[in-house]
Amino acid sequence: MTDRTVRALVDALDARFPRDWAESWDRVGLVLGEFERPVTRVLCVVDCVPETVDQALDLGADMIVAHHPLFLKPVSSIAPDTFKGALVHRLIRAGVALYTAHTNADVANPGVSDALAARLDLTGLRPLVPAEGAAAGEGRGLGRIGTLPEPLTLAALTRFAAGRLPATAAGVRAAGDPERLIRTVAVCGGAGDSFLSDATRAGVDAYLCADLRHHPVSEHLAAGGPALLDVAHWASERPWLDDVAVWLRDAFDLDVVVSDVDTDPWTVHAFRK
Repeated sequence: MTDRTVRALVDALDARFPRDWAESWDRVGLVLGEFERPVTRVLCVVDCVPETVDQALDLGADMIVAHHPLFLKPVSSIAPDTFKGALVHRLIRAGVALYTAHTNADVANPGVSDALAARLDLTGLRPLVPAEGAAAGEGRGLGRIGTLPEPLTLAALTRFAAGRLPATAAGVRAAGDPERLIRTVAVCGGAGDSFLSDATRAGVDAYLCADLRHHPVSEHLAAGGPALLDVAHWASERPWLDDVAVWLRDAFDLDVVVSDVDTDPWTVHAFRK
């Protein structure tokens, strides 16, 4: 019989997303939880925030698998009157373990950007930035480059992406000539403006990621770089949860729930007609 304890799931997750694949600044792995506690239900989330903790407790989940770390920077207290401390106390009282796979899942193959590329039907995938160090090889790396089934204008691709990605108030916006014909696309789950030059060197027609900023985008386009599509951070990483859930169900015969709680901080989008 398959061992369904916190320790068994942690070992399996660590094997699929080794901790030494993570960036040096990242904080991944088991955050809290008793190793020998049995697990029957898992909730997969992008962010461990009050809303997703509420969901885990309402579902009776024994474990949360999150993409973003709860503790990325050092803290001096987890007192219950602090934002993160309150979450820790609630999870411990309820006996809910918390595990994080972040940049080690970003570089994995398949990983976060593979799931994003699949939503756009991209084929012939390869890394945008090949992994180095412990994660090097076997197609691993940050972002993915692929080819659309058929060329689309930038305007049509923007509408297509908006229809395929999880809906958010922010939606999808694009920068570049709306009539530019797009065949090859680079994608990166999460913040991606640090890879603008990589997308340019790759010679792709468009690059889709999250958290793009005014000046880097303006300078990138002025230098002749590919068209850009900016999506909500949560929406770019939410597709990966489906892949993790399928794998956990197959490996452990567990009840695995994927959270559709939109944790993107932007909740209203208005424009003047």
